[in-house]
This record gives sequence, C-alpha cells and structure tokens, in this order.
Amino acid sequence: MNSKLYKGIFIVSLCLALLNGAFIGNIAAAHEPNEQDEQPASEDPLKLQSKSAVLMDAATGQLLYEKNAHEKLPIASITKIMTMDLIMEALDSGRIKPTDVVRVSKDAASLGGSQIWLEEGEEMTVDEMMKAIAVNSANDAAAAMAEYIAGTQENFVKMMNEKAKSLGMNDTNFANVHGLDDDNHYSSAYDVALMSRELAKHDGIFKYTSIWMDTLRDGETNLANTNKLIRTYGADGLKTGSTDKAKYCISATAKKDDMRLIAVILGGPTSQVRFDEAAKLLDYGFNTFTINRIVKKGEIIRNIRVTRGKSDQVNGIAADDLSVLTKKTDTASIEKRIELPETIEAPVVESQKIGKLTALKGEQEVGSVDIIADKPVERASVTDILKDLLAQWF
Repeated sequence: MNSKLYKGIFIVSLCLALLNGAFIGNIAAAHEPNEQDEQPASEDPLKLQSKSAVLMDAATGQLLYEKNAHEKLPIASITKIMTMDLIMEALDSGRIKPTDVVRVSKDAASLGGSQIWLEEGEEMTVDEMMKAIAVNSANDAAAAMAEYIAGTQENFVKMMNEKAKSLGMNDTNFANVHGLDDDNHYSSAYDVALMSRELAKHDGIFKYTSIWMDTLRDGETNLANTNKLIRTYGADGLKTGSTDKAKYCISATAKKDDMRLIAVILGGPTSQVRFDEAAKLLDYGFNTFTINRIVKKGEIIRNIRVTRGKSDQVNGIAADDLSVLTKKTDTASIEKRIELPETIEAPVVESQKIGKLTALKGEQEVGSVDIIADKPVERASVTDILKDLLAQWF
C-alpha cells in the first residue's frame, strides 16, 4: 500500500509540475517578442513640443508626418480657414463680388479679440473685408462677411459644419465664425489640414494670405500679417491663431518645385515655437519628398472614334490632376496604364466617363483618374447618315 501511495503522490506531483511549467511557459510566450509582431512606434524624429501636428501634401492629401493628428483641440482663429473657404466659394461662383459693399451690424462690431475696430453701420467692400480677415485675423470682419453671405452668423456656422462634414472632418465642430474660445468649438490637426487643402484649391486666396503689410480706410488702418512665415520662410498662407485655451496655432503652406505642403501646429507652447515647428515640418517635407505629376486636369489622353454620331470623334481627357508623391530616395519609376475603348457609340454626354488612367509603381497601384469625354456627341439620325453617304459619293 505504501508503495502505491508513494507512486500516486509522485504522479500527482509530476502532473502539477508539468501544468505549472506549461502555465509559466504560456506567460513567458505572451511577453516574448515575436519577429512577426509590429515593432513599437519609433521616437518622434522631429521632437516637436506642440500638442498636435500634421504635414500634408496638398496635391494628394497624403500625410507625411503626424503627431496626435486626431486629438480634438481648440483652434482659435485657424477657424477662419473655413470662414474664408466659404467666402471664396461665394466669390468663385459669382454669388458675391469683390466690389460688393458690406454693411457692418451691431453684433459684428461688438466682437472682441483681434479686429479692425469696425463700427456699426460702417461699410467696406468684400475685398477689404477679406484683407482684414486673412492678414489681420479680424473677428469683426469675419462676422460681417458671415452675415452678408448667410443672413446671420448662426446660419453661416451651419454652413461651416455642413462643409466640414462633406470634407470628412470627423473631429470638428464649429460654434462660431471666428474661433474665440467655446467648449463646443474644436477641431484636430488632421481636420485643419483637410480644410486648409480645400481652401488652397481657390487660387485667389493667396492674393490675400500672402500679403505681408497693407492698409485700409485710405491708409488710416495698418494691416500686418500675423503669419511671420510669410516673411521669414517664403510661405504664402494660410492662418495663425491663439487664445488662452488653444495656445499658439498655425496652418502654414508653401510651394516649392510644384509641390505644395501644408503644415499644421496646434497647442504650441509659445508663438515662436509654433513658427519654428511649422518651418521644421515644411523643411522635412521639401527635403524628403518629391511630387510626380502624372497628368493635368483637361490633358488629352487619346482620341476616341465615335460610331453613329453627328461627330465621329471625341478627345478622352483627364477628369482631374493626378500626382504621386514619393521619397527622393525612391528610384522606382512611375508607369501609366490607360484603359480606353477603341470606339464608343453615340450619344455621348460631355464629361461622360469613358476610361481610366492608373499610375503604377511596379505592380502597385498608386493613383488613378477617370478619363472623360471633352464634348457631347448627339446620335446621328437616318437623314444625317444619308447626308454623310452622299457627301462621300459626290
């Protein structure tokens, strides 16, 4: 009996040891790094002090650098990027003109913060108001323009939020048109880059954002750009902002060798840090990346024969610009693949999609653009066909 008892104790002890070893082994395996596991994120190579930052290529929307890109933060007067975008939309569509005269309301004149001290009943043109907003970050001018376009500032804020939603600005809510602190008014560095990219599509905006110094009221009011990078870096926009809650912010843009970059800094500890870090982002982008222009909007890709139409051909053109961003050290070439039929049948609608152009790096698709018809072609009637046949015979 004793030998059986000892044998039983031995077996139980052995099982417990094996189970314990397996348990410890599982713990060790859980903590042991696997070569296939993702490596921890590398330390920020730019070592930025600001809370949040983004560097974006304007042509492709590609992110080149990010730090806390989606953190919701107050953005101060950078808000006016969206305000200016809606104003530029109204100008470009012809709904308003630069020479239109805007009358200042009591509400607009009463705003504090950065301003040009507009008085109730005072009148300025849209062009002058845009200078005041872009150069001097004038809250009163922003409010006056919002009321001129939308009737009330509240209606304009609705337009701002609708536009933000359409751009995919999921970290953003606007509560006012100027950016003064409000708990329900916030955005992220990524979203600021998105709306900055949208504003930069309006070429006319740089007429205002690149001004270093100017005057209003026949020289009585001096304007000085709050964006020092206009002078020190060669930037041509876009907007600065600062409040007690937002600290120091900037969305800066510059263009070199056909490449436009957008650098966003939110929550900079000081004004100078904000400018220094925006410049550091721009330097990093211009030194590291290059833009490859594949095709321009409206560029003819190929002539297409049209059957049964009043016209026998259309041009297939690029529906939009197509660019591919690569690192300067990347030696792989970019190839184009064109997908177009030999013929298309009438009727053809202007801007009808008839094909696709794809940019390839090796086997990888890195961009594409639709190919569209450059003009409409009506379907030929029997009479039209007979006339063509007679013309060929005689």
